[in-house]
Amino acid sequence: MELFKEKEKSDIKPPLAYRMSPRSLDEYIGQEHILGYGKLLRRSIEADRINSIILYGPPGTGKTALARVIAQKTNSHFEWLNAATIGLDEIRKAIQQARNRKTKGIKTILFLDEIHRFNKLQQDALLPDVEEGNIILIAATVENPFFYVNSALLSRSQIFELKPLSENNLIEILKFALNDKERGFGHLSINLDESALKHIAKMSDGDARKALSALEIAVLTTPPDREGKINISLEIAEESIQKKAVVYDKKGDQHYDIISAFIKSMRGSDPDAAIYYLAKMLYAGEDPRFIARRIVICASEDVGNADPMALVVAISALRAVEFVGMPEARIPLAQAVIYVAKAPKSNACYKAIESAWKDIETEETMEVPDHLKDSHYSGAKKLGHGKGYKYPHDYGGYVEQDYLKKKRKYYEP
Repeated sequence: MELFKEKEKSDIKPPLAYRMSPRSLDEYIGQEHILGYGKLLRRSIEADRINSIILYGPPGTGKTALARVIAQKTNSHFEWLNAATIGLDEIRKAIQQARNRKTKGIKTILFLDEIHRFNKLQQDALLPDVEEGNIILIAATVENPFFYVNSALLSRSQIFELKPLSENNLIEILKFALNDKERGFGHLSINLDESALKHIAKMSDGDARKALSALEIAVLTTPPDREGKINISLEIAEESIQKKAVVYDKKGDQHYDIISAFIKSMRGSDPDAAIYYLAKMLYAGEDPRFIARRIVICASEDVGNADPMALVVAISALRAVEFVGMPEARIPLAQAVIYVAKAPKSNACYKAIESAWKDIETEETMEVPDHLKDSHYSGAKKLGHGKGYKYPHDYGGYVEQDYLKKKRKYYEP
C-alpha cells in the first residue's frame, strides 16, 4: 500500500502552464516590443546587466515567465518573494542576506511578485537598498504601477508594460506545448482541429496560462479512439474553455456588420439592441477599446449638443476600459451605450464640420479679417492688424461684427 502511494505521488505533475514556462529568451513567445532583438530589456538580460525593473500587465502575459528567464540567465543570487504572502520581517531578512552577499561580491536579484499588494510602509522598506544597490529589484504587478507603486521607487526603476498576447502568439504557444515531448504532450498522439486551436487562442483573451490550462483539460479529459489518438474538436474546446464559439471574424463581414448594427442601434435610440450587439462583440473577443472609441464617436456625431453629457460619459467609459480591463470593463461600456442610446439626438455638430471641411477642400481659402489678426507684436499696428476689433465683453457679451471674410452658415441647431 505504501509503495502504491509513493507511485501515486511520483505521477503528479505540475500544471501544463507551469511546465511550459520558457527556459530561455529563445523560447519566450510574445512581447516583441520589449524583448525583440536589439531591444533594451533583451540586451540587458543577455548581458546580465539588469537594473531594477517593474513589469506590469494582465494575468498570463509572461511576467513570472520572464522573471524565470532572468533567473536562469543571471549570475546573481535570485530571491523569489510574493507580496501577498510575506510581511515586513521577511523583507528585512531578505535584504540583510543580500547585504551579506554584497560584501562577498555577489549580487542579489529580488523578484517581488504582486508588488501592488504592498502598502506604503512595506514599499518604503525596499527603497534605501534599491538606492544603494544592495538589491536589484524586479517587481511584477497586474495593476498600473503609477497608481500602486511609490513614486520614489518608480523613479529608480525601469518600467516595462507587458501586453495581452496576440492570437498568433497563443497559437504558437499551444503548438509548442503539443509538440514538446519532455514538458508538453509531444509523447501523445493528438489531433487538434484547427477550429478548436483558434477557438482556445481567441477565447483566452491574451492569457497564455488560460490557453494552456484549457488545452490541458481538453487532452486529459478526452479518451483516445481505437487507434490511441486523442481527437479534440471545436465542441470539446468550447467545453474546456467554457465559452461557446460565436461566429465573429474581427477582419471579416461579421465584424463590420455587427459594429454597424451597434452604432445604428444607438443612433436609433434602441438601448436593448445596442446592448445585445455590445455583449456579442465582447463575448467574441472584440477589443473593448475599439468599441469604446465607437461609442465616443457616436456620442459626438449623433447626440452632440442635444445632450453634451453623452460625450462626457463616453470618454469616461473609454478611460475606465483602459484602467479596469475586462471582464469588468463591460459594465462602464454598457452604461455608456445605454446613455448614448437614450439621449436626444442631433447631428448638427457633425454636419457643421463636414460642411466647413468641404469648403476648405473645394473653395478658395479665406484670409483672416484684419481686425481679428494678432496685434500683440511689434509692427502689427502699422499693418492694421486688430484695428476696429470690438471686444464683446465691452458690449454686454455680444456685438455684431464679421468673423469671416464671406458669410457662411455651417451650424444649424
